[in-house]
Amino acid sequence: MSISIKISLKEGLYLKDPQDSKLGRKIIQYSILLIEAHGFEFFTFKKLAENINSTEASIYRYFKNKHLLLLFLMNWYWEWVSYLIKMNTMNIDDSKRKLEIMIHSLVSASKENPGVMYVNESKLHSIVISEGMKTYHTKKVDMENSKGFFMSYKDLVKSISDVIIEVNPNFKYPFSLATNLFEMSNNQIYFAKHLPRLTDISTTDNEMAEVEKMLIYFTERLLS
Repeated sequence: MSISIKISLKEGLYLKDPQDSKLGRKIIQYSILLIEAHGFEFFTFKKLAENINSTEASIYRYFKNKHLLLLFLMNWYWEWVSYLIKMNTMNIDDSKRKLEIMIHSLVSASKENPGVMYVNESKLHSIVISEGMKTYHTKKVDMENSKGFFMSYKDLVKSISDVIIEVNPNFKYPFSLATNLFEMSNNQIYFAKHLPRLTDISTTDNEMAEVEKMLIYFTERLLS
């Protein structure tokens, strides 16, 4: 799938939308590469500026600090998954089939898409796994939540929970299941690669399909 899209994100995450300029897109591209390679703790705007042949001041024109940059990247990924779900479920009326496609979209969102040139989705997915909780396991989570910084995640979960309710209107925990489907789709591949005794998924070339099959297995039995 080759596409050319701009992900709309909540104002307040940025001072100037980096998607609107060549330098901004370079900031997104290299911040993903650096955070994925070295970890968020060792990532600085100074290192980013050196890698894009720019200045720290130019980066601060786009983001107040690196925490908001990480939040921006997380929101981009949440919106990306929502975009894939919307496109892949278009004109699908059967609720069970729609939920299966949503699960497929959760898993396949981690695959690199050459159509979005400045975002390596595979490396961004690694950041979502390793650094994602740092965006909301913070002392400022309530304040940032009040500003709508997690609305993209909430909207994603709601879209999945709505279909869960369509499949089984009596299911008591649609939001919890939707959230767990997203988190499991992110974590199981990581476990398979690094902590294999925490999962039943093997690290083979077919690991994406195994995760998808497992999520569908759990979901069918919970909703039946």
